[in-house]
Parts: sequence; C-alpha cells; structure tokens
Amino acid sequence: MELFLEVCSKLANGFITSFLLFALTLIFALPLGLLMSFCTMSKKPYLRVPMKLIVWVLRGTPLMLQIFAIFYLPGLLDLFIWPQINTGWLWLDTTFTTRFIAALVAFVINYAAYFSEIYRGGIESISKGQYEAGQVLGLTKRQVFFKIVLLQVVKRIIPPMSNEIITLIKDTSLANTIAVYELIYQAKEFMTVEGLIWPLFLAGGFYLLFVGLLTIIFGKIEKKLDYFKA
Repeated sequence: MELFLEVCSKLANGFITSFLLFALTLIFALPLGLLMSFCTMSKKPYLRVPMKLIVWVLRGTPLMLQIFAIFYLPGLLDLFIWPQINTGWLWLDTTFTTRFIAALVAFVINYAAYFSEIYRGGIESISKGQYEAGQVLGLTKRQVFFKIVLLQVVKRIIPPMSNEIITLIKDTSLANTIAVYELIYQAKEFMTVEGLIWPLFLAGGFYLLFVGLLTIIFGKIEKKLDYFKA
C-alpha cells in the first residue's frame, strides 16, 4: 500500500508538469497559430511564402526531432543557453528548467503550425458573400471578421481543434526524451529503478481521465454553438 501511494504521489507530480506543458502550449500556440494563418493567407509573397515553408517543415518532421533540435542546437552552435525560470508562484513551488523551456518552445511552434492550418481552413470555408454583406451594412473588414465571421469559424474548427488538443496532452510524454520530469518520465523511473511496469499503465489512467474530461468539455462547447445550424 505504501508503494502504491508513493507511485501515485510521484505520478501526480509528473502530471502537474505535463499539465503545465499542455496549458502553456495552448496559451501561446492558439494566438500564434492564428497569426501564422493570416500570414499564409496574405497576398504579400514575402509573408506568405516563408510562412508556408515554415508550416510545411513543422508539420512534415517528427515533434521528437524538433524537441531535440531546439534543445541541443543552440548550445552546439554557441548561440545561447536556454534559461531556467523560477515562477515565484506561491500556490505551486515550480521552477521551469532549461529542458522544460526548450520543450515548451518546441511544442508551441509545432502546434501553432497545425492550428494555423485549422484556422485557415475555417476562415476560407466562409463564403465571400458574408464579407460583402457586412461591408454593405457599413462595417469595416475588421468588424466583419470579428462580429460575423469569427464565431462561425469557431463553430467549424471546434471538432478538428479538439482532436489536436487531445493529441497534445498525450504528446507531452515526448518531453521525457530530454529528461523533463513529466508523467511518463516518472513512471519509467519506477521501471528502471524498481523493475515495476505497472506504474506505466497507471500513468495511462491519468491520461485517460484527463482526455475524458476534455472530451466532455468540448462536447458541451459544441452544443453551445448549435445555434449556428441552418
């Protein structure tokens, strides 16, 4: 029983790290993805072409490779060293290590690339007639986008966006490849030191419960947006 409680405690600590990586990735990747989508749809070649190339590379290479590259290349090329950040949060004694920061950057740019394509597909799915109707009513292009188009885009991108977000919480396990003390890393420690494999399956239960919660949340969001149905 004591061993089980010890395992649960370690896994809970690992899940906090996984959750922080997940939450911070969303906070930064969602707006960055929208900005990237505007660039890929831009009529200006100097914005559109480089951004499309960046998105192509980020979507076409493994996330694990990107994590390794972002963590190791700056040091190997003598560019800079990733900082260590003390959050100073009174409610959570957490220091973001250099490895966590590098993993976070990798996750943000990778998922921003995927989100940008989802945003682009949603925006381009809105008929031009709605833009024209808004302008006839005297609205500016900015007002048309935020007051007419955006909510319809949100409705259309919720299903693919929810899939990517659910994938994100599972992909946080890749951070253990550079020794970030997340959930899977903690479970693997018990397998390496104690020879126990069941903590890995218990870690899977943490993911399963959180994915179930996310599924319920996104289901409720979709129902809230049902008023867009014809």
